[in-house]
Amino acid sequence: MSTWISDPEALSLRIATRPTRIGLDTEFIRERTYWPQLALVQIAIDDEVLLVDSLVPGMCTALAPLLADPTVLKIMHSASEDLIAFQRACNVVPQPLFDTQIAAALAGIAGGIGYQRLVQEQLGVALDKGETRSDWLRRPLSSSQLEYAADDVRHLFALHDLLDARLRELGRNGWLTEDAARLASGSAADASERWPHLAMRAAQYLDAEAQRRLLRLLRWRERQARDSDRPRSWILDNELAVALARMPPADARALQAQLDAHPKAPRKLGAAIWQALSTPLPDEPTMPLASANDRDKTRLKRMQDAVSVRSAELGLPDGVLASRRHLEALLNNGVWPETLSGWRKAQLEPVLAPLLVAGDAASAES
Repeated sequence: MSTWISDPEALSLRIATRPTRIGLDTEFIRERTYWPQLALVQIAIDDEVLLVDSLVPGMCTALAPLLADPTVLKIMHSASEDLIAFQRACNVVPQPLFDTQIAAALAGIAGGIGYQRLVQEQLGVALDKGETRSDWLRRPLSSSQLEYAADDVRHLFALHDLLDARLRELGRNGWLTEDAARLASGSAADASERWPHLAMRAAQYLDAEAQRRLLRLLRWRERQARDSDRPRSWILDNELAVALARMPPADARALQAQLDAHPKAPRKLGAAIWQALSTPLPDEPTMPLASANDRDKTRLKRMQDAVSVRSAELGLPDGVLASRRHLEALLNNGVWPETLSGWRKAQLEPVLAPLLVAGDAASAES
């Protein structure tokens, strides 16, 4: 049974008696904004699904106490963007969290598996995908939208029970708790990536000075996107950012001329872009470089091979133990990133530490 909730007082009454667990999901729109626009919240409680109209004034305030209650387990699937939506709309990140996508990966089922596929493979239930790209901001929602939304939480309890049992058999419940807590903590902190240039392949082919200029532009773009609530690419697309970093204009007038000639350039932001491009950042001296040299490629490949072997031993899907990006961060900084801390470091340090030491020794000799 599903129930449409459009009155904050009705929601408060329904959740006044706290369950021990809830299934939780959202529908949001993020096509024209930086922040996700929370349009609908689905809550499974016992055998009922509440479809909460989060567009109603006061609804998010009524919802927040349940999300923040540490005695209520929140079962979600692929929760990262949902957590950001809750943080933005309700000023709270749901905790404690059991993410069924993370759990499926740690149980050795699949990495990054979608909800419909997981339900199909583990529960034998085929779900309709027809409303995947629906407009969730419109009102009233259609009956097919409501059914689709309810299905997104209807099977979370069954998935939780199955995956939790499997993780207990493997002794990996602590791994899930750690990953879920890190995910929630990161959403609550709302911190930007410190070195965003490392995630761009094109940065590898820029010299050190050009990478510093790229870092300045990317950090400026992130602030601008957040403040204006617009997608990053609408502020400054990657191609133009790299071009400006590689061959910077001589002055502000030359920059404006370059922006005027570019079809997707933010022409009105020329002065701000020039200031960002030409102003050194305080932490630039400690900036790790994105490197494409053969030695680093060889070291990275050896690290990836070691991780692949260890993942196979643990029965983990590729990319779950450590992604290429995380290994690059470790290689560039020599410091274990937060994403590779805890249980991952315990599994990886014995196989990666010798490779890091050997690489450092080779660099010193050269």
